[in-house]
Amino acid sequence: MRELTFAQAIREALDEELARDEKIVLFGEDIGAWGGVFRTTEGLYEKYGPERVIDTPLSEEGYVGMAVGIAMTGMHPVPEIMFGDFITLAMDQIVNQAAKMRYMTGGQVAVPITIRATMGGGRSSGAQHSQSWHAWFAHVPGLKVVVPSTPYDAKGLLKTALRDPNPVLFFEDKVMYHKIKGPVPEEEYLIPFGVADIKREGSDVTIVALSRMVHTALAAAEQLAQEGISAEVIDPRTLTPLDEETLIQSVCKTGGAVIVDEGYQRFGVTAELAAVIAKGAFDYLDAPIERVAAMDVPIPFSPPLEFATIPDEERIIQAVHRVLEGRRPQ
Repeated sequence: MRELTFAQAIREALDEELARDEKIVLFGEDIGAWGGVFRTTEGLYEKYGPERVIDTPLSEEGYVGMAVGIAMTGMHPVPEIMFGDFITLAMDQIVNQAAKMRYMTGGQVAVPITIRATMGGGRSSGAQHSQSWHAWFAHVPGLKVVVPSTPYDAKGLLKTALRDPNPVLFFEDKVMYHKIKGPVPEEEYLIPFGVADIKREGSDVTIVALSRMVHTALAAAEQLAQEGISAEVIDPRTLTPLDEETLIQSVCKTGGAVIVDEGYQRFGVTAELAAVIAKGAFDYLDAPIERVAAMDVPIPFSPPLEFATIPDEERIIQAVHRVLEGRRPQ
């Protein structure tokens, strides 16, 4: 099977859906003739023209608001937040308008909008260009939140998002765009929301990881295997809806859980996933659930300091050891 980078898989999904549905339009800064800062829209402006691949001013508040408005008229806009940190400028449009319109109109007005936003550090981009805000939106009723980790998942989930009649937040880790490559079928496929993927099967401990952290968790699992520890790695792929059953079944099998996320730990995604596992698999847990997340500090510009704040293989391995050492006697 051919292999694509994460960015190529995103671009192919956009290309196929633009060809399929003339109601889909793209909005964003430099996404037109330039092809996007991260090259995810390269060639689409030439193919579909300036009326469907629209360059916008540097105003997330303005073009996301415009996208919410045209979504309510039956179009399916796809605004891109070049650096996801600045999605803060469009919070009212997303949280108070897009997320609530269907409910407030008694189901009469849908808002089919897919907001693509980047996330993640590791590029020395500084404190205002390195954050991961997916937890904020998973907190809001009315929004769906997607965090793909592979080119295969990115294409299949983005195509699903572009056919969903509801607002979807689609988070793409910047570091993965050109570094992560994987098999992607040429034939049509979609991946349903709310279905987790077991990236690696294991029997001693469950590691739940999101987005780029899936690859860090898999590398940690490989090292743990050399110690004779069998780690199962699960990728939820979507936070809302969340496949709780797969997480619970895995922990019932292994008896231990480590949750990994690049977002901040305090009040973050790891806390919610830990609560789901604690409630569903409490009688099967042999040790307290461990969480590995970004440190609760602004992301530093300095590379050594920046990498110290982001979860790495060593922190995951240490967490797994704590789970295994903390197990109650059988």
